[in-house]
Amino acid sequence: MTVPGIETEALRPHAEDAFADELKALAAADDRPRPARWKLSPWAVATYLLGGTLPDGTVITPKYVGPRRVVEVAVTTLATDRALLLLGVPGTAKTWVSEHLAAAVSGDSTLLVQLSLIHRQGWDYARLLAHGPGREALVPSPVMRAMAQGMTARVEELTRIPADVQDTLITVLSEKTLPIPELGQEVQAVRGFNLIATANDRDRGVNELSSALRRRFNTVVLPLPATAEDEVDIVARRVDQLGRSLDLPVAQDGDSEIRRVVTVFRELRDGVTADGRTKLKSPSGTLSTAEAISVVTGGLALAAHFGDGVLRAGDVAAGILGAVVRDPAADRVVWQEYLETVVRERDGWKDFYRACREVSA
Repeated sequence: MTVPGIETEALRPHAEDAFADELKALAAADDRPRPARWKLSPWAVATYLLGGTLPDGTVITPKYVGPRRVVEVAVTTLATDRALLLLGVPGTAKTWVSEHLAAAVSGDSTLLVQLSLIHRQGWDYARLLAHGPGREALVPSPVMRAMAQGMTARVEELTRIPADVQDTLITVLSEKTLPIPELGQEVQAVRGFNLIATANDRDRGVNELSSALRRRFNTVVLPLPATAEDEVDIVARRVDQLGRSLDLPVAQDGDSEIRRVVTVFRELRDGVTADGRTKLKSPSGTLSTAEAISVVTGGLALAAHFGDGVLRAGDVAAGILGAVVRDPAADRVVWQEYLETVVRERDGWKDFYRACREVSA
């Protein structure tokens, strides 16, 4: 919402706004066939997500660092009448990929559904009282708008949506129609409509998807970063983007601390040290890439506002402790054991050990 007379700047611009120049350059260079109502061809959509250099020299920054085939399957799914389900553990960039896919395909990532509002439309009560029920008094839901305009709708955390509401999607995805029982009418999807859903496979027990609904989706599993280098790259890119949006200065020597945060998270997540020599207990949390990004961003803010601008071990230690120790009893034991058996003996990590011991005391 904008307030008259007050200039506002979005804290987090939508993907189509933040990367408008890249999308414009891709559209200008894109001479490949496009599905109905798509802003870009499937090739250009994949290039937008994975990055590349256009013939005119324009550099497209990677939005997703991971297997190329995963992105290609996701994009080609949207080019058919099959809906797309992005599945993975927390922090595998499901929402991020969903947003950028919608921005590249439809030029609009804002048709986002909130929990139980998959099918429910609202009403303009002034019109409703003045003229009675009718299409003019109807305030369409995001899915309804996407169906009518041939665009891409997004549904977040599908397994957290009540089962009866999930079932509404079966009609939308199979019949490509959305009934409006109050009016005795329906909205039929036009070409170009599709839907991207995300689901966390750690939340299977919340509201498990029925087999009937799952069959309506083509499921693409987003894996955790395959290598430490990939994860360091992802964290560094996102921290840089977040830092610029928050007007934080660029951290000096930040790469070394990012690498240490990623190393700690990967070792505890995998239950073994990077060299494979020492088996470790894993804490109850996921220790995802998203959490690593949060820890480093918080450390960057500490270094900028309460330090000398250099990202140090003491700036990330508290964030790591908060991410690892979710269960105060069991996780604290896991963390203390990791500090004493691994971190304490690791060359070049003495400052990190001291900082972690200080906040863990």
